[in-house]
Amino acid sequence: MTQSENNGQLDANDSSSHSGSRYWGNVEVIEEGESYRISRIEIKPRHGIKPQIHYHRNEHWVVVSGVAKVTCGDDEVLLGRNQSTYVPAATLHKVENPGSIPLVILEIQNGEYLGEDDTERPYDLNLVKPGVENK
Repeated sequence: MTQSENNGQLDANDSSSHSGSRYWGNVEVIEEGESYRISRIEIKPRHGIKPQIHYHRNEHWVVVSGVAKVTCGDDEVLLGRNQSTYVPAATLHKVENPGSIPLVILEIQNGEYLGEDDTERPYDLNLVKPGVENK
């Protein structure tokens, strides 16, 4: 790949609505096609991604560095460097960084539809009730 082709690919990735800073960290789309997206996700220490559901895509997460606390359905597991997990479609899931260093994950999304409007968050759907606030 030439430098100009490489720059064009980076520009296309940077313009993806999926890429960018979030309150919990950062997402960088590395590559995407019609039915897949590969992203580098960095989650700040003591932060996490809110519980969510996708109906048209599966996800694979590989821990590059740090520790991931993954909740997938009713299962919760801690994953370290070089460990991975699979998140099937239509499964409530979240990932948190319980550690003191940034958590870096490679995420591979695969499915018939990858649009962000396929993401539902249970607090928005009232599927999960937030904890009772201090009185």
